[in-house]
Parts: sequence; C-alpha cells; structure tokens
Amino acid sequence: MDLKLDAVTHRYGETEVLRDISLEVPSGQITCIVGPSGCGKSTLLRLLGGLEQPSAGVVRQLGAPPAGCLNALTYVFQDFALLPWRTVAGNVALVLEDHGLSDQDAIITDVLARTRLTDFADALPKQLSGGMKQRVAIARALAVKPAVMLMDEPLSALDSQTRELLMDDLVGLWTKEPFTAVYVTHNLAEAVRLGHRIVVLSRRPGEVREIVQINTPLEDRAHGDAALEAQQKYLWGLMRDEAAAADAELGHV
Repeated sequence: MDLKLDAVTHRYGETEVLRDISLEVPSGQITCIVGPSGCGKSTLLRLLGGLEQPSAGVVRQLGAPPAGCLNALTYVFQDFALLPWRTVAGNVALVLEDHGLSDQDAIITDVLARTRLTDFADALPKQLSGGMKQRVAIARALAVKPAVMLMDEPLSALDSQTRELLMDDLVGLWTKEPFTAVYVTHNLAEAVRLGHRIVVLSRRPGEVREIVQINTPLEDRAHGDAALEAQQKYLWGLMRDEAAAADAELGHV
C-alpha cells in the first residue's frame, strides 16, 4: 500500500504549518523526512496516519494492505510508550488481544526473535535499557503486520552508541523482510543511513524543498562511509540557512 499527499496544506488557527505538500510514499521503502525545527515534520506524520485532517488537499491510501495486516498504519514513538506493569511479551500482545487470533503466541515469538528479544520475553520495562525498550516498541509495531510504519524520531532519546546499534537493527529487519516506513528525524546521519528517499522540508510553513534519492543498498551503508557523509553534507547545505532562520524565528516567539 502506498501513501500519497496531494497539495496538502495545514493550519492551526492563523498559523500555517504546512503548505502545498505533494508527496508519494512508495511501498517497500523507507522515506525519511528532515527539516528545521518547527517545520511541520511531526504534523505531516499525523496527517499521513489519519490522526488529523489537512486544512486543504488530500491524503490518499493507494492499494490494499498486505495479507494478514491487522493495522494498516502503525506508530513508533520516541518515548517507547510501554506499559510498565506488562512484560516484553505482554506489551507486544497488547496490540493483538482484540483480534481473537489463534496464532497470537506464534506472532509474538516471531517478532521477538526478529528484534533479538527472545531472552527478555518475561522482563519488565524497568529492567531494560533504552535501546531494548525501543526494540520492544518496534516488535509491537511489526506484530500487526502494518502496511506503513510511521516513525516519529524513534532513536532521538538514545545515546549515540545505542542509536548506531538500533540503526543496524532496522537495516537488518528491512533487509530480511522489506517494510514501508515514514521516518521523521532531526538527525541527518540517520536519514542517510536508513532512507531510500529523503524529503527535505523548508522552515515553517513547511514546503518540500527537495527529495533526495539514495540508491546505495541499505545493507551496504556503514558508519563513516564517505559517500554517505557527502550526502549528509549536501542535505545540511540545503537546510543550513533554513535552520538558522527557523531558530531566529523561535528566538523571537
């Protein structure tokens, strides 16, 4: 299932947050969204997920969800959103319990194995590191076999070492079984490591400045790769002046 935005504009009261966004999210790819603070990245994600309706324009779902899909659009947040009284397996089970599935245990076993959490199935969130908590959130999202994962800065709360390991995990998951994701991030290193396409937004009101395609296979990208660093430098060149202007605007609020 693809997502498509046609001439989407969004306002909060008199404040225009997004302007005339036309964008396609193709299935089987990770589309990253970057831009200055306050440019509407997370708002765009909420519009894609149907949590809000645009002030103008249309958000479309094209095609059918994959077979076995329990929830076409599934979020992964930066704050993990785990229930502290439930075990790892119990937190994953939460999204399956209302579906009356005969193979619920098998689904949980599968996604815990894919996210390397099998040995922690009975652990509580307080016993987990930040990286492991985010793995649980990813496993929970995978359990419903979503058509599109909507990922709102999922690694921003983690230290740099854990972030690198989680990026490796996401690449490994995608390589074994490609999924579709829209991935919002402030971190350009994450964008060039994980994104097949990178959508660069301008400062508020956010408009599409450029869409950068990276053709290097995900599994061939690595930390310190010169080509990726060149892409990251190019992205920052697109954003530098916009980011400075956005910071100046925030300073006068």
